[in-house]
Amino acid sequence: MRGSVYYQTSLLTKAIFQEGAKKYQRTNPEHPYFQCISSYQTMRTYRSVWDNLGNYLKEHWKLKDFEKITQEHVHAYISYKIEYYPSKQYLEKIVSAIGKLEWALRYFCRDTYGEDRVYDFDIRKELLHYAKVQKLVADGYHNRVYADPISIIMRLKEKKHEIAAQIQLYGGARSEGVTLIKEEQLRGYRDDKITGVINGVIMTKEKGGKEGDVLVPIEVYHLLEAYFRESHIFRISYQAYSSDIRQACLSLGITPHGSHGFRWTFAQNRVRAYQEAGYSYEQALQGVSWEMKHFRANITEHYLG
Repeated sequence: MRGSVYYQTSLLTKAIFQEGAKKYQRTNPEHPYFQCISSYQTMRTYRSVWDNLGNYLKEHWKLKDFEKITQEHVHAYISYKIEYYPSKQYLEKIVSAIGKLEWALRYFCRDTYGEDRVYDFDIRKELLHYAKVQKLVADGYHNRVYADPISIIMRLKEKKHEIAAQIQLYGGARSEGVTLIKEEQLRGYRDDKITGVINGVIMTKEKGGKEGDVLVPIEVYHLLEAYFRESHIFRISYQAYSSDIRQACLSLGITPHGSHGFRWTFAQNRVRAYQEAGYSYEQALQGVSWEMKHFRANITEHYLG
């Protein structure tokens, strides 16, 4: 499929929208209007999600064709949304919209190429369930910064989880950047241009295979070096990591915010470090945005509320 994100979603809208289609037609697997959308308002709402998804995939994955969207892309997009602690209603809307995207793509391929193509985005349901169970969704905005992250890290049961949490806290890495690290990703030492302190450098691979360096205190870097003397791959289960964090928080009477809480704490601390080094607020926002592998400066403000 060619064209801009908005042009492609317009084609997908035409493929699935059927004005006036009755409920019995939309719920009958034998009817041509099965799974179609008949409400203008619903269609506008879902299309806005498709637009957002398309722009996300274009920016983070260099994917410009909706026909090439896979489970992996859907998993990354929804995980990205969960990172910002969305409301339950908003995440449910995203999940519903992506469910309809499956059918829009099927109908588009049938009408355009005369063939049936199956798109399976069921991972969206698992992620929604997980977000609800782990309380990663909210009824409204909620700051996810940990006031005392070190106490949480000290309560983690697994040593590898302690290392991962410190990389997120001091380096701002996303969760996928710490669940799998190979020995060759250790890049030695360099001065932090903001604080002037020598740090260890870890090259992380995050959303869409995007690579970038994170800086961590030398003692954290040494923990990884020690680990790699015994193994060539640092790997943890995100579910086990998240559960460990949750139990540690509950044992301390702290509201759990998952591993993302460490990343939020990094953002606030890092903006403060930029300003203490003489950077303006706007420069601090942009610098931290780049360090967190975003592009726009205003993204950082989300972490500062």
